[in-house]
Amino acid sequence: MSDYIVSARKYRPQTFDTLVGQKSIATTLKNAIKNDQLAQAFLFCGSRGVGKTSTARILAKTINCSNRTENIEACGECESCLSFDEGQSLNVYELDAASNNSVEDIRSLIDQVRIAPQLGAYKVYIIDEVHMLSTAAFNAFLKTLEEPPKHAIFILATTEKHKIIPTILSRCQIFDFNRIKISDIADHLSQIAVKEGIDAENEGLHLIAQKADGALRDALSIFDQIVSFSGKTLTYKTVIENLNVLDYDYYFRLVEYALDEDVSSSLLLYHEIVDNGFDGHQFIIGLSEHYRNLLICKDQKTVELLEVADSIKEKYLEQSGQIEAKHIMRALGVLSKADGSYKASKNQRLLVELTLMQLCSIKNELEKKKP
Repeated sequence: MSDYIVSARKYRPQTFDTLVGQKSIATTLKNAIKNDQLAQAFLFCGSRGVGKTSTARILAKTINCSNRTENIEACGECESCLSFDEGQSLNVYELDAASNNSVEDIRSLIDQVRIAPQLGAYKVYIIDEVHMLSTAAFNAFLKTLEEPPKHAIFILATTEKHKIIPTILSRCQIFDFNRIKISDIADHLSQIAVKEGIDAENEGLHLIAQKADGALRDALSIFDQIVSFSGKTLTYKTVIENLNVLDYDYYFRLVEYALDEDVSSSLLLYHEIVDNGFDGHQFIIGLSEHYRNLLICKDQKTVELLEVADSIKEKYLEQSGQIEAKHIMRALGVLSKADGSYKASKNQRLLVELTLMQLCSIKNELEKKKP
């Protein structure tokens, strides 16, 4: 049997300081532990892969540690920490509400809450996907959640806060987890690549981070997939091949053709894109994003909104200097109209080609309007 462990498990955060992109939440929880002001019920909300369950486990481990560090982190060496790391801790009870959502499941949990911990100060109950509990189960849980024994702490995690009844919300200290920034995900992937002895290009890691859409777990899964494909060398080219993502270079070339009013080259390039198997609608969306990035590069105050690798950012800055803001705005209007019309169009390829022709005519139109 293979000893291989996926990166999402192998590099799961073990301390507050190793949490990615949730610094304010980590600081708040550490201060609560330090000042002995722990709530008895927490609700962790946020999209998938942002660290809700990992934070819950770190909190459970830290509050029962008998030899916490000065930085309010679990020591990892005491009896409580060792039993937690080995998955044998009797002080941490995890329940998946997606598959254990009945009144009987909650009553069984309530029966366990009465039993005091044998080791450590607290028994921690982590209920994942808590919004999946039935209304009857929520009601059965209310009294215990409001007045639990002193040794019990509940940590509820959910991706859909709006589905939780107000009476539960009012009994919890609520933490809203942020989507993780692309730069934070890319930096984390870079650290993992170094540890794993993988030669990774920064542009490739940024592209993985963008594809993950703010979810670190998704980014790590994509990272593993591409490493399986490419071995110990992860390049920008292998990432776009594996993820079927359109190369930035296509968009830079199309804008150049539009500025040169070169309709033929634009149509031939789009033909190449279609031949490579890319969807026309995704192409329109991608080109819109490209023009949007050019627009935010027109002002130094908004350049930081550009979430791409440094080498790509330089290309955007260079191209934005060659195009007027009113030209970009007109192009975004054309692309927005094409985006809205795409699904209803009977000849979608012709729609995209007409859009490219319109983009190539913008410069001429603007020059005619000049006094």
